Amino acid sequence: MTEKKPKSKPGAVLITAFGVVQGVGFRPFIFRLAQKFGCRGWVKNIGYGVQIHLEPGKKTGLRLFLRALREEKPPLAMIEEVKVRPASFRGYKDFRIRKSKEGESFVFISPDISTCPNCRQEIMDRRERRFHYPFTNCTDCGPRYTIVRSLPYDRAKTTMSWFRMCDACRSEYENPLDRRYHAQPIACPACGPSITLKEARTGKKIRGGISEAVSFIKKGKILAVKGLGGFHLVCDPHNEKALRRLRRVKQRDRKPLALMARDLATIRKFAHIGVAQRRELLSASRPIVLLRKKRDIPGIAPYLDEIGFMLPYTPLHHLLLEDLDLIVATSSNKKDAPIAKDEKEGVDKLCDYILTHNRPIQTRADDSVLKVEAGRTLFLRRARGFVPYPQRVPPDLETPQHILALGGELKDTISVYKNGYVVTSQFLGDLDEYENYRYFEETISHLQQLFDVRPEVIVSDLHPNFHTTRYGQESGLPHLQVQHHFAHVLAVLLEHQVPWGKKVLGVSWDGYGYGEDGSAWGGEFLLADYLSFTRVAHFKQVPLPGGDLAAKQPWRMALAYLRDSFGRSLPKIKALERIDKKKRNLVLKMMEAGLNAPLSSSCGRLFDAVSFLTGLAPSEVEFEAEAPMRLEAASPEKIRGSYGFALLDNDIPWRVSFTQTIEEITRDIKNGISAPLISAKFHNTLARAVASVAKKAKIQFGINTIALVGGVFLNRRLLSSATAFLGREGFEVLRPLKYSPNDESIS
Repeated sequence: MTEKKPKSKPGAVLITAFGVVQGVGFRPFIFRLAQKFGCRGWVKNIGYGVQIHLEPGKKTGLRLFLRALREEKPPLAMIEEVKVRPASFRGYKDFRIRKSKEGESFVFISPDISTCPNCRQEIMDRRERRFHYPFTNCTDCGPRYTIVRSLPYDRAKTTMSWFRMCDACRSEYENPLDRRYHAQPIACPACGPSITLKEARTGKKIRGGISEAVSFIKKGKILAVKGLGGFHLVCDPHNEKALRRLRRVKQRDRKPLALMARDLATIRKFAHIGVAQRRELLSASRPIVLLRKKRDIPGIAPYLDEIGFMLPYTPLHHLLLEDLDLIVATSSNKKDAPIAKDEKEGVDKLCDYILTHNRPIQTRADDSVLKVEAGRTLFLRRARGFVPYPQRVPPDLETPQHILALGGELKDTISVYKNGYVVTSQFLGDLDEYENYRYFEETISHLQQLFDVRPEVIVSDLHPNFHTTRYGQESGLPHLQVQHHFAHVLAVLLEHQVPWGKKVLGVSWDGYGYGEDGSAWGGEFLLADYLSFTRVAHFKQVPLPGGDLAAKQPWRMALAYLRDSFGRSLPKIKALERIDKKKRNLVLKMMEAGLNAPLSSSCGRLFDAVSFLTGLAPSEVEFEAEAPMRLEAASPEKIRGSYGFALLDNDIPWRVSFTQTIEEITRDIKNGISAPLISAKFHNTLARAVASVAKKAKIQFGINTIALVGGVFLNRRLLSSATAFLGREGFEVLRPLKYSPNDESIS
């Protein structure tokens, strides 16, 4: 936080606080602070934050007030900057909270926050008027981003504007000393939103509400439950029949399902919880946290060693789990479509019953998903609970222009830039699906309106055929394109506030990115700063037989790597016997002829090949990274062995060849070495490759900072090993902490 103070101590000052200071109880906090120090004046929301006219009292001076403002701020507030300038002394008799001032808007809104302890206690107390009321909230908790339509953050500009406060709620809302003072979603059973339980097929309303919904779950039924950012599909995870039906309607045979547990004790029955994992589970953001399995729940996360748990984050969830210990809570969407926020979006086709409510969702948002590596967060999906926290840019990067950045094509997000800050949207999904593209357009419109952004420049990926590229080209605005893997590196430089001019070695590994030469990149080592990059090394290229089909059928990449290592005389590997011989021969001929078999340096496809060769991956995957995830799950952490590889370094870019790696893996398979041991040695090999290129780059270019980015570094086993190898060599290692290393960070 920066603070600019006047040179002389005036009789009155005008203070402007900028950051996440609306919707977090900041104005009542200032009111109480003014009373504590005997100050007079006023506080109000403005388009750029919160403004305070302060006439210091006899008890204190300005310095003590500002210190208390910083040190005692509400838990959800994030103060980015405080500006102080002299003001005319008006001789106010007291201190008041004024109505918000309209105007150009650029203020940050809090993410949606899980139910606070006070509200949890209230809904469980029969003496309270909000006993068992599923929309209880206060200034410390409740919906924010998903209900706001525009800023400043006032009730009239949220989806709560349809509900007129009763006298009791109005009294709390207008009392600066009440914890519900200006809590915009404030409600009670007399005046607020209400729950409705319906039969999905007929729409017939059913009495009983939450208690009846719980009984249906116990009977093996599937419910669509409306939450903060959309509907969950809910069922009993121990009911095999219900799970099979859920997977059938979701068209998800093997992809992991998330669980919501009543409490930590329930989670500990099935998974290991460390100190950092406990911190994330109990945080106000309430993400899904991937935890190492202690006891498997059949059908939830097959073939993997982790399972995703979250704790209840709304009063409705707490009430559902009052008589249940554990439920499946997965997004209620058709395959590859965005999470549904309205009943009209087809949720009735996915469930038996719908538990809905009449508070509209303005902005849909999935649950956030993360895991913990070395005590620090590793995001798989950044959405509810974290969006739209801002990211400040280093001063040398600031520009007066407003910028709209569109990201790539898969796992897309968008970002807007204004006044030195980047705000990144929630996870949007893959834009090759029409409904996700509509979600993309919906989010662009919402962020531009919310933050009063008028784009002067549009930025997209380099790929000529991405939907984001076409959107930029058709916008009529200046359109810049950034190479995919360079964008990954830039994201981590921005997050860590790396100084202007400093060069790093970006190890950017993923499944695919359009290269500057038009080929498929994915195992890249980029010498980069904010202005440019040099591709100093990459994986030795191999064919992608079938193009995009190679990412869905790992056996194709297994053939490509075997052919690269052994030529036409392919070794007999048991895993290949699962594939029809005619198919194998056809793919081999495709590669020999160079027909629909473009060359690629993809790291993700190397993982696919090894996972299939070891017998861990299926012949056709259901979801992206399924094969690498199975390989990671099989890998024990304490194995130190590795395989050989070569650094072909006659000219830049150097090439990293894994020909020897595949030869040695093939020998191990023939000798009956277990898949877990092979997996561990393979992970160590890749970590050694990172360190080898890093050491060479240090000698040649004086590089001492390494950035590990790209979706491959969601692999905790690889990330841990690579970080350890680099640490022993004295390198500074940067990786995404507040954002995901995968394609979400591209924007």
